[in-house]
Amino acid sequence: MNRIRRALSLGLLASTAFFTLGAAQAQNRELTVASSATYAPFAFENKDKQIVGFDIDIINAIAKQQGLKIKIVNTPFTGIFGALNNGDVDLVISGVTINDKRKQSYDFTPPYFAARQLIALPKNSKIASLKDLAGKKIAVVSASTADDIASREFGKTSPDIRRFESTPLIISELAGGGVDAAMGDNGVIAYRVAQNPELKTLDDKSFPEEGFGIVVKKGDKALLEKLTAGLAAIRADGSYVTIYKKWFNKDPNVR
Repeated sequence: MNRIRRALSLGLLASTAFFTLGAAQAQNRELTVASSATYAPFAFENKDKQIVGFDIDIINAIAKQQGLKIKIVNTPFTGIFGALNNGDVDLVISGVTINDKRKQSYDFTPPYFAARQLIALPKNSKIASLKDLAGKKIAVVSASTADDIASREFGKTSPDIRRFESTPLIISELAGGGVDAAMGDNGVIAYRVAQNPELKTLDDKSFPEEGFGIVVKKGDKALLEKLTAGLAAIRADGSYVTIYKKWFNKDPNVR
């Protein structure tokens, strides 16, 4: 009987060790991070084809602070939520605006960047507000906040709303005369317009302030807590301010 008890005890210890090891391996596994690298200065490819930018520095700082192993994967924005849904990636950081519609399907960290929508126009344009774009051709990134705003204002099926895969494409279309305006997040639109002297920006005061958040699957509480704690930590230790100034040359205005 004693031999049987000892055998059972050894078996239980072995099983416990196995599951403990498995949990540790799961804890330390490499997390795949999706980011659309067409979104300078938030995420873009440098001359060496490395993905760099504000978002990339933020997630790397959070990962370092929390002891997370991560791999950044360049994912088109139009497919970024599908990749998260399918389990191809574990989290998304790609200038994703936190809104009520998205919060029904995904969980977000607190905002790491305060943003607004911004309209890009030709230098000689007389357009003075979003409403002035009625009947005009507008370029937006498909499934973006700008797409949502244009769809609400002018109708989702309006032939005047031209949808593209990335911000460089909507700015290129505007610069080439294919549309009358392009709309997107202020940081990236301002960055692209600064590189195109024939364009200007319009800040419609009706646009609300928004926040970018890091996205995880709905209910992934453990990962969300780690990311949220890491974000709070890099704000507290000054890392966030250093990264913000590196990319925007000013103090942060995040809430």
